[in-house]
Order: sequence, then C-alpha cells, then structure tokens
Amino acid sequence: MSKTSAAQPLSPYSSATAKAKIETHTLSVLVDNEPGVLARVVGMFSGRGYNIESLTVAEVAHETHLSRITIVTSGTAETIEQIRHQLERLVPVHSVKDLTLTVRAIERELAMIKVRGKGENRVEAMRLADAFRAKVIDATTESFIFELTGAPRKIDDFVELMRPIGLVEVSRTGVAAISRGPEPI
Repeated sequence: MSKTSAAQPLSPYSSATAKAKIETHTLSVLVDNEPGVLARVVGMFSGRGYNIESLTVAEVAHETHLSRITIVTSGTAETIEQIRHQLERLVPVHSVKDLTLTVRAIERELAMIKVRGKGENRVEAMRLADAFRAKVIDATTESFIFELTGAPRKIDDFVELMRPIGLVEVSRTGVAAISRGPEPI
C-alpha cells in the first residue's frame, strides 16, 4: 500500500499552477442594475478562491437599468476561461467579454497621489509630474496632490518614482476599459 498525504484543496494560485503561465485579464460584465448583483458577482469570485485585482462599477444605460462591472483578475488561461463561464451563468449577467483578448481595447485609470516635499524634492516632484502630465489638484507649502489618468502601468511608474521623493498616499479608481471601433462589446 502506498503512502499518500491528505489531499490539499487547490486554489487557482497554488503551487500546482506555478508551472502554468499566470495571465492578467480585464473582463467587462454587463449586468442588471439592481440590489445584490455586485454581491453575487464578488461572491462568485471569493467562493471559488479567485482574486480581484481591480473592480469598477457604473450604470451605463439608465433607460434599461444596465451597469458595467470591469474586473481585472489573474490566473491561468484555463482559470480565466472558467471565471468567464461562471460569470455568464449568473442570472443578472447579460454578457461577459474578455477585453484582454480584444487587441483594440483601451484601459485607463484615475489616481490621486499625495507627495510630501520641500526644496529640491518639491522641484523634482513637479518636474516628474509635468513629464507624466499629472495635474496638481491641491498644494500646500509641504505637499502636493497630483491627479493622473492613464494606463495602469503609467500610474504604477509614477508612484514608484514618487516613493523616494516623499510619497505619502495613493488613491486609485480601478481600471475602466472599452473596445475601440463602432461595435459594442
């Protein structure tokens, strides 16, 4: 008789999936705008051990009471496909599109970044903000709050450059995404 250890439940992020390539995908989910829908969508993720890296929700069609949930998640290609199929089966969901597979998709995010700085650090923060096209939305003699809109990677880069200068706090909206062209997603 062979020795076996107790079976451990595998999450999409366990070491068993370490050999498979982990990908980040942006999903656009069109849902009914009614109480409890977001809880059902988020509950599907948490109940199955999937992670949500970014989540944004807004009504997009007032007349038909539809909202768009934009979810950034990661996992193997199989995990992402499983997430998509499970979302499609939820009752309030009208459609699920993987915008990562759409080469013409655009992703943007808004961030407010608070930076402390005096003297040379203040000058350097302003120089970098200008290079990134960040807008000053609040300023005191000891700090700035910058507003930056762009691709998530651009915001990540700006935040990392502000760390040694005097980064205090960051607030981000999460990814909003849409496909280019005349066709709806």
